[in-house]
Amino acid sequence: MSDTTAPGGAAPSRAEYCVVACAEAWRGAGEVLASPMGTVPAAGARLARLTFSPALLLTDGEALLMGDTPAVGAAPGSVEGWLPFRQHLTLGATGRRHVMMGASQIDRYGNQNISCIGDWDRPIRQLLGVRGAPSNTLNHPTSYWIPRHSARVFVERVDMVSGVGHDRAAAAGPAASRYHRIPEVISDLGVFDFETPGRTMRLRSLHPGVSVEQVVEATGFALTIPAEVPFTREPTEQELRLIREVIDPEGLRGREVPA
Repeated sequence: MSDTTAPGGAAPSRAEYCVVACAEAWRGAGEVLASPMGTVPAAGARLARLTFSPALLLTDGEALLMGDTPAVGAAPGSVEGWLPFRQHLTLGATGRRHVMMGASQIDRYGNQNISCIGDWDRPIRQLLGVRGAPSNTLNHPTSYWIPRHSARVFVERVDMVSGVGHDRAAAAGPAASRYHRIPEVISDLGVFDFETPGRTMRLRSLHPGVSVEQVVEATGFALTIPAEVPFTREPTEQELRLIREVIDPEGLRGREVPA
């Protein structure tokens, strides 16, 4: 258990560990556009910018590059640039973007589905559609945030490929694999990567209070599990203060990852 406490004397919550894990995805990123999708990733990108990755670029979710780092859901106090959709797409094609998307399904190779559930000829659920997932995964780093880790999401085979995984990128050849990179998958149970010989998913760390057995039971395929799995790093006192007082004073993170 954590000995770290911050404002109010409360130990870090599961949601706060997830915020820190998401922030770590942008460590050392330099001057790239961070595109977080979800409350916890949005808090994580802000935390990274306010601490160890100050050069990160953030938008207001529409077309403005933010000059400051407002709380999640708040308008920026200053604007440093204009990034309409066409320029956003151009920037992504240059590789100077790291997006953290969601996934309705994801498999052991990192193939992601946000389009439909069920047989392509007769799906039982219509979802968002592929959106920008194919070009994201082939042009710049793409990580994933999954707030409810379950075998319904972590599946043996996705029903449709939206974001391209390691196996399909390799099969398509250098044009697809050259810039393909999936740095991390972060869920409410732990952090995962693909640092294995076959580029299949590996359990990198467990959030405190979670066991390896819980992760295995909630995953629909065989993970690579090291002999010793560390815990996700604790937030520092400064990071907890920033999360609770500056980045998310309304506690929205707890709605995405309940205590």
